[in-house]
Amino acid sequence: MRVLITGGAGFIGSHLAEALLHAGHHVDIIDNLSTGSIRNVAHLKQHPKFKYVIDTITNEPLLAELIDGNDVIFHLAAAVGVKLIVEQPVHTIETNVHGTEVVLKHANKKKKLVFIASTSEVYGKNTDVPFREDANLVMGATVKHRWAYACSKAIDEFLALAYWKERGLPVVVVRFFNTVGPKQTGQYGMVLPNFVRQALAGEPITVFGDGTQSRSFTDVSDVVECLVKLMHEKKAVGEVFNIGNPQEVTILKLAELVKAQTGSESAIEFVPYDKAYETGFEDMPRRVPDITKIHNLVGFQPTVQLGEIISRVVHYFRSQQS
Repeated sequence: MRVLITGGAGFIGSHLAEALLHAGHHVDIIDNLSTGSIRNVAHLKQHPKFKYVIDTITNEPLLAELIDGNDVIFHLAAAVGVKLIVEQPVHTIETNVHGTEVVLKHANKKKKLVFIASTSEVYGKNTDVPFREDANLVMGATVKHRWAYACSKAIDEFLALAYWKERGLPVVVVRFFNTVGPKQTGQYGMVLPNFVRQALAGEPITVFGDGTQSRSFTDVSDVVECLVKLMHEKKAVGEVFNIGNPQEVTILKLAELVKAQTGSESAIEFVPYDKAYETGFEDMPRRVPDITKIHNLVGFQPTVQLGEIISRVVHYFRSQQS
């Protein structure tokens, strides 16, 4: 099978490319390197079934050619990270909504299977956890730029499912819950790599808010294994799936675990949201997935638990320092 990954030099995209090549598939990637890095796929360049293009998906003639030459499209290209989203809301909305629009438009010409990468952020301020795929999406006010990302990804989902309902384009929507692992950076606000980098550097480990907010972290290896299984499952078409780990941890506890695993002497410091992001910033108190639906379809169950996840990220950062 031939597979195109938009955003293929990014964190999840590069791991997915490795997994697909290992399974014997041909892989093309396109990435403008705005948040991805060519280093993530440098070791794949000589692979006979791998091809990469450094360009934007808004280059429609090029995108159309790439889609035409592949059977499946994993659309991972997006503006990501809370810091980037707060600082560049226009870029966030335009990149996510327009990028998805052009992918779906060209995939529809020959009805190519499209996976739309969404996010747990779409559940917004909903407090009914764990989140089910059919739960209400509760967004904050439009004057709070923090919700621009969630809204843009919700529009992506609506658009993809509309293409399936109205035009018969096979689509699958996957909502990622805090996917982490080697090759992820903290450049745009990803919490675990930021904690590890700070701990290893002996800097204060900065916890935003009071640290009682909780998240669930999924190792990228579990995520890509699930994506590869979904690619072969016809019953997935037209559906939305949570992909995450139901194990929940507070951000303060996460900081303490990172400090312990690294043997760091760093202090844990609390930074108010207003100082970390912007005045009036709103956060989700809990974000926990219900994975019953994906488990019933492809048997997905996270195998890498939090202690090992942290260990892998610490090992990666240490390897980059040597």
